[in-house]
Amino acid sequence: MEFRYAVIGLLGLEEVLRRIDKNTEAIMRLQEQVAEHSKAILALQRSVESLSKSIEKMASSIQSIGMRYGIFTEDAFRESIKYLIEDLLKEYKVERWIYYDEKGIVYGHPSIVEVDVLIKDKEQILVEYKASTDRADVSELYRIGQLYEKVKGVKPRLLIVSPGIRKRAKELAEKMGIELRGTVFEI
Repeated sequence: MEFRYAVIGLLGLEEVLRRIDKNTEAIMRLQEQVAEHSKAILALQRSVESLSKSIEKMASSIQSIGMRYGIFTEDAFRESIKYLIEDLLKEYKVERWIYYDEKGIVYGHPSIVEVDVLIKDKEQILVEYKASTDRADVSELYRIGQLYEKVKGVKPRLLIVSPGIRKRAKELAEKMGIELRGTVFEI
């Protein structure tokens, strides 16, 4: 009987060893697949990094183009308004007020401040032309108005002309008493 149990045990051991060998082979194949996947993941990470850098460069270029376009648009507005108001209608005199704000009232540090001023009799209107207007633009013009009043002794009306005015900029302008001319959009 013992012999029979020994033979059965050997046969069972052989089966166990065979299965261990199969499992070892399967594990080796899985390790090879994991190594291949690791290489593929590394290649994908490099591609993503490269794409991210390209996207950053593209975003910077688009922003630069947008800023240039915005500046050109603002200049075109400024020149058109000056021509209409000063030359054709002869209603207002248009001046560019440039002042060195040494106390940093407008930007929080000493800087040059520039704004267009429409003048008629005692009325003075500070006008900013913006390609798009947000709350920061409204706050900036408000502080320029405060500086202008301190320097000139005249409380000016404040006006922003812009083809694109954010809704939150309009809400702030209403609270601050700043006039807006342009299209308000919901962003």
